[in-house]
Amino acid sequence: MVNLTIDNRKIEAEAGQTIMEAARENGIVIPTLCSHESLEPSGACRLCVVEVEHGKRTSVVTSCLYPVAEGLTVKTKSERVMDVRRLVLQLLLARCPESQQLKEMAEDLGIEPEPRFTPDKDNSKCILCRMCVRTCEKVVGVCAIGFSYRGAEKNVCTPFKEDSVSCIGCGACAYVCPSGHIEMETTESGDARTIWGRTFKMKTCKVCGRYFAPEDQLVYISQKTGVPVEDLAVCTSCR
Repeated sequence: MVNLTIDNRKIEAEAGQTIMEAARENGIVIPTLCSHESLEPSGACRLCVVEVEHGKRTSVVTSCLYPVAEGLTVKTKSERVMDVRRLVLQLLLARCPESQQLKEMAEDLGIEPEPRFTPDKDNSKCILCRMCVRTCEKVVGVCAIGFSYRGAEKNVCTPFKEDSVSCIGCGACAYVCPSGHIEMETTESGDARTIWGRTFKMKTCKVCGRYFAPEDQLVYISQKTGVPVEDLAVCTSCR
């Protein structure tokens, strides 16, 4: 075990844990937009920065990547840290001025409504956190989406911005998206779902009869596991 201090609290953490993991286990909130328990940390959003002091050295680091260490002192809300977070969030707001999540975080940090930087006219909500891309690749195993273009025009989309033949309509990317960039719509009856320009027919549970998953998703799982599609046609509530 490793002994450290976070916001004047003595904390005991497991060796190999990151500062963010140790803080969460002890009820200390560090804001982030690119962290999920199913994915390896990437440090993409830079909002989880903290100030660390180890010996005579003090620096600002990303807490989702920085490992705990014996005698480490961490400040999650110092003025230096808050200045960095405000700057990062103002830059994200300039890129995604219509993101409700970013607006709420800006309000929590006391950022003025008047933008510090000129907002992007494209009104994209993508903050380039890679959460959706990594989820599709590492968790789902499909790789249906990725990054296109460069610089200010860089964005997440399907290959060549065309309908992705690889997408199975699972919606995992929309679920993890922290800014609302990925839109998924379901018909009122629930029999179809539209995402990334494709419409997927939904499968009904053979027990309760409600629509619960895209047929393409069940076919994909069947091919990966060898379990017949009909054996998979049961929702989580009826299993």
